[in-house]
Amino acid sequence: MSTPTPLTLLRPTRRTGAATTVLLALALLGTLSPAHAAADPLQRDADAVRDSGVTGVSVRVDSTRGARTARSGVGDLTTSAPVPPAEYIRIGSTTKTYVATVVLQLVGEGRLSLDDSVDRWLPGVVRGNGNDGRRVTVRQLLQHTSGLPDYIADVLPDMSAAGYLKHRSTTYGSRQRVAFAMTHPPVFAPGARWEYSNTNYVLAGMVIEAVTGRSWDKEVEERILRPLRLTRTYAPGDDPRLPRPHARNYQQFEAAETGGGSAPAAPPGSLTDTTLAYLPFDGDADGSLISTAADTNRFFSALLGGRLLAPAQLAEMRRTVAVPDTPGEVPGSRYGLGLAWTPLSCGGGYWGHSGSGFGYLTWPATTGDGRVSLTVAVHSRPADEATATRQIHAITDLVDHAVCAQPHRQEGKGHRDRT
Repeated sequence: MSTPTPLTLLRPTRRTGAATTVLLALALLGTLSPAHAAADPLQRDADAVRDSGVTGVSVRVDSTRGARTARSGVGDLTTSAPVPPAEYIRIGSTTKTYVATVVLQLVGEGRLSLDDSVDRWLPGVVRGNGNDGRRVTVRQLLQHTSGLPDYIADVLPDMSAAGYLKHRSTTYGSRQRVAFAMTHPPVFAPGARWEYSNTNYVLAGMVIEAVTGRSWDKEVEERILRPLRLTRTYAPGDDPRLPRPHARNYQQFEAAETGGGSAPAAPPGSLTDTTLAYLPFDGDADGSLISTAADTNRFFSALLGGRLLAPAQLAEMRRTVAVPDTPGEVPGSRYGLGLAWTPLSCGGGYWGHSGSGFGYLTWPATTGDGRVSLTVAVHSRPADEATATRQIHAITDLVDHAVCAQPHRQEGKGHRDRT
């Protein structure tokens, strides 16, 4: 994971241009396979991800052997330009690991407890329709065992190209996002089981501000980005643009929509340029960071290598619960506190947290000792679940091959939750 990958967004659950047909996209992609792919396993696997139907893909591996990269497909369907090297990418829900790290640093400083109720820091915020912040703990937010409903569907009223264009610039504050979620009953009683909810991390960001007096993104900057010199990672706020260089992101929507006239907003099966952020869910502590593969690898390497958390807090982060198997997941995957564990075919597993949104998917993976880190970024997302599952399998195969080929791998699964 490693989160549950379609999350809510993977199945079209992010400047836009004219739609380009899937057939044209695949025709373009089929001409771009590097001649040396067979001799380079990383390039071969990047090409396999491209052949699963994505417009463009990039991957970077950092290890004791140095850095290796591979790119495949195109970064712009209009110009056929390749995916640029060292590109900026949206990392979506990978943001959650940064937020969880800050919360655990505050725990280590004695400024809050994982067993504090949400109401202790945000009195009255989690209320209504059976939701009760007095019964939900900070740990359960980070672990996705709170049972709180996800707000995403409330800010996604129209799953279509027309809906993306119409609603992409709408902005909401954290309290508004939580208020949307509170109009629904809990999914289950706090602690009863596991289910992914972006609302949990909107609340975690609010807890950080309640404890420190500063916004979650300022704390991430001061505590993580500056010390690690991650100069190309930042929270963009309400700016929907990606800095250059970047590939363009493309979303295939399930059906064409008409906007009060006879002409559809996009032909059926077409790809819509979704490079501009969809601000209703690209703008908060649950998934707003922009980064690069190099910066993302450096963050996870430092985290798993013990440079950001004291041993007790890192152990808490790595204490996992089972994640239900889904078509888009590697069977046996588990989730800790903002950090997920995925098994490897060669034994052991890797840590990370995937992120996705309209037209993009980011998949980081790091060994338990932090010595091997890689990040895969893909730049289009399909409309149908079968294609999405096939693409996820191609990505997880790439990660599995790349990590298993490394001489340094930590075999353990981390600590399992006692509950």
